[in-house]
Amino acid sequence: MKLTHQRLQILNALMSVRDHPSAEDVFAAVKPKIPSISFDTVYRALALFERHGAITKVQDKTRYETETRRHCHMICTRCCKIEDFFWPEIEQLQVPDETAGWGKIEQRYLELRGVCQKCLAKDAQQ
Repeated sequence: MKLTHQRLQILNALMSVRDHPSAEDVFAAVKPKIPSISFDTVYRALALFERHGAITKVQDKTRYETETRRHCHMICTRCCKIEDFFWPEIEQLQVPDETAGWGKIEQRYLELRGVCQKCLAKDAQQ
């Protein structure tokens, strides 16, 4: 991956905060340093960083579902396919002690990321 000035500024913006900034937050942080930068450039750089494992997307704000029962997801990092799975036992798991002072846990959720069988099969054919 080529490290351009814009990508370096985007990465610096990410590394300078402890929270989980959105693409809009990163754009707002970088824009004063590079007035000509576009949101699209920031968004594409973030996607590139994620593909190369430099960052992790914590939440995907562009996907919706109608399944309202509590469930978990398996997400393919290549094709972005999302599959639901149900794991009622997750409600019985003891949460780590470090979460005790955070507040009230109201829901447990698990997201598994990896490569689906279809993408693995494509890789094997190449």
